[in-house]
Amino acid sequence: MRPAGLPYAVDNDARTGEAFFKQAVSYNWRERDSLALEYANAGQVPDFYFSFVPVTITFKTADGKEVDATFYVAPDYFMVGSNTNWARVPITPMAAQKIADDYGCFLPTPSMVDAIYKASTVKLAPVPMYAFRDSTITMWQHHLMIEGQRKNKKGLIAGIKKDVVLSNKVVEHQRPNRVAIYGWHTLDGKPIQPVYAGHVNWYVDYSHGIRLIAKKVKMDGIWVDYTALFEAVNETKMLRY
Repeated sequence: MRPAGLPYAVDNDARTGEAFFKQAVSYNWRERDSLALEYANAGQVPDFYFSFVPVTITFKTADGKEVDATFYVAPDYFMVGSNTNWARVPITPMAAQKIADDYGCFLPTPSMVDAIYKASTVKLAPVPMYAFRDSTITMWQHHLMIEGQRKNKKGLIAGIKKDVVLSNKVVEHQRPNRVAIYGWHTLDGKPIQPVYAGHVNWYVDYSHGIRLIAKKVKMDGIWVDYTALFEAVNETKMLRY
């Protein structure tokens, strides 16, 4: 579901995932975001990233009706590069929202993160790192560690990042200058990171991941905008702490 009009990734040495991190090695968050947006706008994202995966949840509406809803998620966290040389890139929620808007997507809620983990076919254990957490070098090293653990397994992957999420902690507490994160599930299905909005929104470290979800979802087989799903489930519940 590559967005209409978005060019396909080109295989060349100047626009690989490795090249991104070499160029951004001394960048601050603003410069790194800018480079990620440049790659995203140029369509320099591997083709497989756009093979969105269906995840189905069942819930009850306010009147007690049981509804099946299916949303479609990127198979991995946001990445840049070519089809043969790519890398996951942690970015701020500001850059993430721009990419989500351009790609016809939105960011997940905590409950969606749980559903994605449950539905994932490639569950990997979190790999914590402790030094220079917000440096570009550490972000690159973390990507390589994940790849070493993944061992070329294919499918919906989860457990490797804390998701940047939509959450009441930002909405209700009127903290628009904060980033909300959640997840990093261990192999027993329990998240290491509870919903947390203590970081300023320009803070991003190696553990943050951007999971995109298509705005069009199915409710009982009918295509609707994701906002209709939020309303049906109860937005407060969907954006739970």
